[in-house]
Amino acid sequence: MMRSRLAALAILAALAAGPVFAQAPQPGAAPAAPPAPSGATAAPAQPAARAPLVDINHASKEELDALPGVGPARAEAIIKGRPYKGKDELLRKKVIPSGVYEGIKERIVARQS
Repeated sequence: MMRSRLAALAILAALAAGPVFAQAPQPGAAPAAPPAPSGATAAPAQPAARAPLVDINHASKEELDALPGVGPARAEAIIKGRPYKGKDELLRKKVIPSGVYEGIKERIVARQS
């Protein structure tokens, strides 16, 4: 009991003395990661680059086909349904199902010429 108190006091004294820069590896323990270089900081988080909007009134079949869930048949249907006053007309005209629309609505626009 006395020995564990002395060990605890020794640990507390060592912690109070200042930061520990290196520790001896424990037997059977995985090696620690090397410390970061002095003055190094983590790079600030960058916002994800947004893909340009696809204009459903003027985009090529290939551009429409590249949208998730669209494919060549739906791309052709979008082209045949032109012009659109708004992107939500893809749903109202039943050109694409609602699940596909939900997946692409942030990536499309219906610009007027």
